[in-house]
Amino acid sequence: MQTILGSGGAIGIELAKSLKQFTSDIKLVSRNPKKINDTDILFPADLTDPAKVDEAIKGSEIVYITVGFPYNTKIWQSTWPNFIQSVVDACIKHNAKLVFFDNIYMYDPNYLDGMKEDTPIKPISKKGIVRAEVLNRITKEVESGNLKALIARSADFYGPSIVNTSMLTETVFTPLSKGKKANWPIALNYKHSFTYTPDAGKATALLGNTDDAYNQTWHLPTAKNPLNGKQWVTLISKEMKSKNKVSTVSNFMFKVIGLFVPVMREMPEMMYQYNRDYDFNSDKFTNRFPEFKVTTYEEGVKEVVAIDYKD
Repeated sequence: MQTILGSGGAIGIELAKSLKQFTSDIKLVSRNPKKINDTDILFPADLTDPAKVDEAIKGSEIVYITVGFPYNTKIWQSTWPNFIQSVVDACIKHNAKLVFFDNIYMYDPNYLDGMKEDTPIKPISKKGIVRAEVLNRITKEVESGNLKALIARSADFYGPSIVNTSMLTETVFTPLSKGKKANWPIALNYKHSFTYTPDAGKATALLGNTDDAYNQTWHLPTAKNPLNGKQWVTLISKEMKSKNKVSTVSNFMFKVIGLFVPVMREMPEMMYQYNRDYDFNSDKFTNRFPEFKVTTYEEGVKEVVAIDYKD
């Protein structure tokens, strides 16, 4: 049995699709899970309840964490550490391997241009501090020999059918589709990598089913040569056949936008990622799995527009 904790989000859905090539025994766990594959087993659960986490993990060979708790600092602080501890404890108890879908929030901001798996961990945001604590709880058990786990780390992501969890969707795709200006954070001249969610799902499934990938950190496959803000807006507007219009948005304006778009309310502390180059290196993965085709930015944007924004 391979179990996805947090199966209803953008990554969980793509992961479930991709796991089908490795197993027909897939358990989807969330508050209201829905089948992705015909043979999926649905397990409704409140993942903040350790007893439910233990019950969900029992009988699992591999457990994937793709849960997305509400993007709110206070919720993250009160929820993530306890949740991770309950997962780690249950995986050890039931001898299950763990795959943790992670982000880059814990990295030292001075090393974002060319991030690799050994980038120094030195978070400056409250959310980054939470992610560092979560990571520490996993690696501590791995280093002690109690747990077999891997970290599958993604850059900011974009992809089809994402609602309220992608910066690129909220600031560029959606406003341009409505004939409005795109709202790029801080400055247009810095490059910024984005991981394509279908690639992330396929790669996470592949790593989870590759025994020698465990007890390591992996950057998920992400296109090279990231675009800067102006280039992202130009590419997306061209594919949408919309006007190429963009404004840069300050921290203050993100707070104003947050009155109407909740995810934006939480973004000001993360804006350091947009006042410098953000280049996510995934050479370790592509060297280990050379047959994996990484979606180019042009291909990814074309697919998103075709799926989500065509009449």
